[in-house]
Amino acid sequence: MTQMKNYLVTGAAGFIGANYIKYLLQHFDDVRIVVLDALTYAGYLGTIHEDIDNERCVFVKGDIGDAPLVQQLFQEYKFDVVVNFAAESHVDRSIENPQLFLQTNILGTQNLLQAARTAWVTGKDEQGYPTWRAGVRFHQVSTDEVYGSLGDEGYFTEQTPLCPHSPYSASKASADFVVLATRDTYKMPVSITRCSNNYGPYQFPEKLIPLIINNVLHKKPLPVYGQGLNVRDWLYVEDHCRAIELVIRQGQDGSVYNVGGHNEMRNIDIVKIIIQSIRTIMDEEPQYRSLLADGSSTEWIDESLITFVKDRLGHDARYGIDPTKIGNDLGWRPETPFAQGIQKTIRWYLDHYEWVKAVTRDDYQQYYEKMYQHR
Repeated sequence: MTQMKNYLVTGAAGFIGANYIKYLLQHFDDVRIVVLDALTYAGYLGTIHEDIDNERCVFVKGDIGDAPLVQQLFQEYKFDVVVNFAAESHVDRSIENPQLFLQTNILGTQNLLQAARTAWVTGKDEQGYPTWRAGVRFHQVSTDEVYGSLGDEGYFTEQTPLCPHSPYSASKASADFVVLATRDTYKMPVSITRCSNNYGPYQFPEKLIPLIINNVLHKKPLPVYGQGLNVRDWLYVEDHCRAIELVIRQGQDGSVYNVGGHNEMRNIDIVKIIIQSIRTIMDEEPQYRSLLADGSSTEWIDESLITFVKDRLGHDARYGIDPTKIGNDLGWRPETPFAQGIQKTIRWYLDHYEWVKAVTRDDYQQYYEKMYQHR
């Protein structure tokens, strides 16, 4: 009989976390999941309402900084694995309110680590280091933004010094240091993945790709920072989820793994691809035209919608990930080229536009919380 593993997955009502639990439930029969999410602006219960409240996945509303709650969950569910997605994650919001990001991303992570230490330590070895319950792992989901900005050449490796340039990336870098310090001090089993920009289903429409898709459909201006020359490496979200679980199951304790998509693109080029792709779909498949603000014509779907806006403060010029280590050590490769992934993503948003309308409702959170309470 397969030995079940109990996972605490924090922040799993958000974009990547939600895709991760869907991936786990689909591909692994040996996992039970507790989702802990505070349901802030980026976490939406409706994204995962079909996945929770069954014998394999339950939902708890709460903050990772709530020490009594987190300790109670560890006592009740005997977690083997913690996967920490919980974070305030939007750079623009971090510029407006840095303190919130420091509170959640640093102190919240420390609270999870403390609860794991309390639950997992079984004694001390001859050197005085804690001994740990077999099979446990704390996994921190981080970002390539902790490395700072690149020039036109070169890539971030796991040895690249951390040099964050925004309150968001500084808070994520600090959390990484706390996780690694816990490993060095207590020999706690930990791992970290640092990923490039994710895209795919269920991403909130404030992020670049779903924002552009949604604005095109509404015939709204398409805001592009500066001249749109900032370069990002784009990673399809399911490829990222596969990498995370591979690291948890086979990665070396105490290691950091970069996870990149080999898909470097300028922001302006992504916007142009989305414009052209939506127009082509609307011309060839007229059943989708009902989603358009002006469904009678597609002539207005062109680059005239692009509006260049004042550049973001501290906007990094280029990110580029070198995922050689995870490839050599664990055999992971990104399976979704950008040309394929962006088409899948656009079609997902067109086919699930009710989800987009729901998450942009003012009462969306209350609606799904009420539905959850009556299940």
